[in-house]
Amino acid sequence: MYAIIDFKGKQFSAEKDKKIKVPYLADEEAGNEVVIEDVLLLNTGVDIVVGAPKVSNAKVIAEVVDHVRDPKVIVFKKKRRKGYVNKNGHRQSYTNLLVKDIQV
Repeated sequence: MYAIIDFKGKQFSAEKDKKIKVPYLADEEAGNEVVIEDVLLLNTGVDIVVGAPKVSNAKVIAEVVDHVRDPKVIVFKKKRRKGYVNKNGHRQSYTNLLVKDIQV
């Protein structure tokens, strides 16, 4: 059984006992439960239910595992012969969720 969910404007595939990496949840601490009700598609193994736009009465229950950051991405800009050089770094923050249950 798996579900396609819409979370913070991005779509993720959620299966029971699998981890998903979602955009950073600042308000949630490790161990908290998150209920996601924006289920776009639900595959029960027997049949596939496609929502229009969402599957009614379906939800995914997940637990916050931890907050992580991606490796640093270097942004380097240069205009030759003009003396312009700009170097910045960026690390994106994410939250790991462990899918506990998919309810119909």
